[in-house]
Amino acid sequence: MTVTYTNRVADVRLGTFSQLLLRWKGSIYKLLYCEFFIFITLYFSISLTYRLVLNASQRLMFEKLTLYCNNYAELIPVSFVLGFYVALVVSRWWGQYESIPWPDRIMNLVSSNVDGQDEYGRLLRRTLMRYSNLCSVLILRSVSTAVYKRFPSTEHIVRAGLMTPEEHKKFESLNSPHNKFWIPCVWFSNLAVKARNEGRIRDSPFAFLCCSPLQELNTLRSQCGRLYGYDWISIPLVYTQVVTVAVYSFFLACLIGRQFLDPAKGYPGHELDLFVPVFTLLQFFFYAGWLKVAEQLINPFGEDDDDFETNWLIDRNLQVSLLAVDDMHQDLPLMEKDLYWNESYPQPPYTAATAEYKRTSFLGSTFDIRCVKLSCHKKLSMEARFTPHPRATMYQIISGFYQCSSRKAAILPLPQMPPLWSSVLLKSSLVHVKTW
Repeated sequence: MTVTYTNRVADVRLGTFSQLLLRWKGSIYKLLYCEFFIFITLYFSISLTYRLVLNASQRLMFEKLTLYCNNYAELIPVSFVLGFYVALVVSRWWGQYESIPWPDRIMNLVSSNVDGQDEYGRLLRRTLMRYSNLCSVLILRSVSTAVYKRFPSTEHIVRAGLMTPEEHKKFESLNSPHNKFWIPCVWFSNLAVKARNEGRIRDSPFAFLCCSPLQELNTLRSQCGRLYGYDWISIPLVYTQVVTVAVYSFFLACLIGRQFLDPAKGYPGHELDLFVPVFTLLQFFFYAGWLKVAEQLINPFGEDDDDFETNWLIDRNLQVSLLAVDDMHQDLPLMEKDLYWNESYPQPPYTAATAEYKRTSFLGSTFDIRCVKLSCHKKLSMEARFTPHPRATMYQIISGFYQCSSRKAAILPLPQMPPLWSSVLLKSSLVHVKTW
């Protein structure tokens, strides 16, 4: 399950996506080949019947039916209905992935906040993490067929070591008609409070940290609750039925409406008899494949090629969480001065293969612009400098004093002139002949 091809599309080059078309596991060919074969078989059966079996009057009736189906089949809004449905399914699919419980944040807090190098401290930390993992297993067992096959009963969970026989007795003795995946969360909370009362979670200026394991447990409990909700509240059945009926009714109409008729009859659009409906087959591949995408993603906790690896998730979470709170608890490496201890600008080295990726820092797009004030080539008197040409405009006068050069665009900043000069320049630009 979970077909990964990320390394195949790391670089954009010729045939990056085309090479993925040759894969079978998780492909659209594997999902669609049965329906595609049935459609082709029915289409050519009807075509051969029209060509070889029907008499003249029956062929005429079939041709009228073909023209009718071809004209009205396009009224079915297949692409519109499918587009919204698949968008809804993909959004729901990603929401289910984000609701998968991960114990990493809890294990960090338990390892750092629950003290004790003795056997009881070790037992306390491992039990807390086992409860959090047990909660995840119980909810995954409720929504995933792969996990349920692995743990078909709570006795199998006891045999797997996720629950002790004593805990199993208490679990079964609690009478509730509802799903009891939340019980390990209550055990976790009570055990954390007991550890704090025993001094295993010490009070400090940062005493609020002792509540962090419970806060993270509530986050994990919320994720489990969302998975339960996704499993309970499906996409409305009527929506799924409408999409399915729209797709299959469209292609049932295409079985007759897309038949090639006798070109000698002169029917519009039937001037050529190709026998094989290439574009109809492509349309079936696209639309039916689109529907198969929705069928694949609507419940990612099954056993399809692209469903979530729930059993791997259980194994990984248990191993990592127990390792973090047991073997790694207060087992720190020796602190040493780092390689850049005396450097203010650390620069990790590049290998010869990655030297071309070294870049200077980007400071901003405006840092590439420079504005220069140019002085006159000749030093003129103040009177001559402000005497305009009889036909000069204000723009020509101002641009004679200031000029801005840029590597990207020309910018003409306006100078700060005395009020008298500004009024004189304005008048001269309006009359064109009036001197200062």
